[in-house]
Amino acid sequence: MSTTSAVTFWDGVYAARPAATDPRPNVRLTGTVTDLPPGDVLDLGCGRGGDALWLARRGWRVTAVDVSALAVERLTALALAHGLAGRIDAERHDLRESFPRGTFDLVSAHYLHTPLDLDRATVLRAAAHALRPGGRLLVVDHGSTAPWSWDQDPDVRYPTAREVADDIGLDGAAWKVERADAPRRIATGPDGRSAEVTDHVLIIRRAA
Repeated sequence: MSTTSAVTFWDGVYAARPAATDPRPNVRLTGTVTDLPPGDVLDLGCGRGGDALWLARRGWRVTAVDVSALAVERLTALALAHGLAGRIDAERHDLRESFPRGTFDLVSAHYLHTPLDLDRATVLRAAAHALRPGGRLLVVDHGSTAPWSWDQDPDVRYPTAREVADDIGLDGAAWKVERADAPRRIATGPDGRSAEVTDHVLIIRRAA
């Protein structure tokens, strides 16, 4: 699928949902990052912008990227409206073709799933190499299909966090897996429905 088609697809996904005035952050982010000292963070697949806003409010300098031009436009407007424009730089990237510049203390990739052709292992490997010494890569994936998900394929299989780590293929002397598990939680979808879902949580830390 071309870049234009990717933008069109994801613009359509976000256009079908009302623009949020103060979107919520992902619970796996807030539960993991709260105790970390703020620094520079890369938010891969920023979506509605809840993670970027939450991080910026806690003193992080955020580079937030998405393939959707609409998502980037909305986040830029939200950052301005909430007085956080100086802490959030929203950029459009098709991660098949370009990766944000810079080095980071944290790279966050929440639910970076797509029906498009995307070599996730290559993207996450680039993210790990963009970490500063001591920095962390946080990857949170779906471990189950929520009733409101755009992907209702009954045959879909979600790789475990350990399988994702193995697929990235980092040098164990320079990057260590700090966490690889599958916690469950009760989630609420955009239509108000609640359901139990499973997340696959992976944290990799670059050696100091």
